[in-house]
Amino acid sequence: MIDCFDGMVVSWSIGTRPDAERVNTMLDAVIETVTASSDRPVVHSDRGGHYRWPGRLSRIAEAKLIRSMSRKACSPDNAACEGFFGRLKNELFHSRDWLNTTIDDFVSAVDSYIRWSNEARIKISLRSRSPIEYRRTMGIAA
Repeated sequence: MIDCFDGMVVSWSIGTRPDAERVNTMLDAVIETVTASSDRPVVHSDRGGHYRWPGRLSRIAEAKLIRSMSRKACSPDNAACEGFFGRLKNELFHSRDWLNTTIDDFVSAVDSYIRWSNEARIKISLRSRSPIEYRRTMGIAA
């Protein structure tokens, strides 16, 4: 899940197939970070079946989050995530030979990339800071 404020990946889970459990795990982690009762973040998704799962919808309702869903065949609605995955593929995936890589090694590489992206990868739009550094300068991260 990407925070559109600064492009930081605020929650992720990795698996070999998309399913409701994976989506719910990400959502539960985000819900834990919403501390102020006045905060009502918008949770946007595409039209995948696991995003319409009743368990996910009840979690969103209980946390008083605002639900948003893409229009059919409208990828610009998902620009933040599409942009992140494009960078991930260019910077991590396409530059390596994955032929003899185990699933565990691949998951570890993706996890490391996401952490690097949040903590060290600078973005010009954030005054040449990483998302974590930018949040610290704004006084919204420890």
